[in-house]
Amino acid sequence: QVQLVESGGGLVQAGDSLKLSCAASGLTFSTYAMGWFRQAPGKEREFVAAIGWSGGNAYYADSVKGRFTISRDNAKNMVYLQMNSLKPEDTAVYYCAADDTLGVHTTIRQYDYWGQGTQVTVSS
Repeated sequence: QVQLVESGGGLVQAGDSLKLSCAASGLTFSTYAMGWFRQAPGKEREFVAAIGWSGGNAYYADSVKGRFTISRDNAKNMVYLQMNSLKPEDTAVYYCAADDTLGVHTTIRQYDYWGQGTQVTVSS
């Protein structure tokens, strides 16, 4: 059974940093591209960042480019999202997702497995 478990969310002030982690189990992690998505209250879930199976390719939403960094550790079955210079508009539930298709994708429908999410709240 595939499980993705996010952690590291919390309440921070604007300008602070947070690092989210996602622990994966029940899948051959090194063969999956991984993504982070987020959903703010009253809004649709949106793409944040994605990384290829080897860690060589990474893609970001324009809204987080230059502030967020996605990374992975295949030896530990972990994917991370380092978030710097946080803004109130970054407030959302952040989800980790796994995609077993070739390439790195930014669309929700490409992803096969999802975690339960972790709340990030940024106060002004």
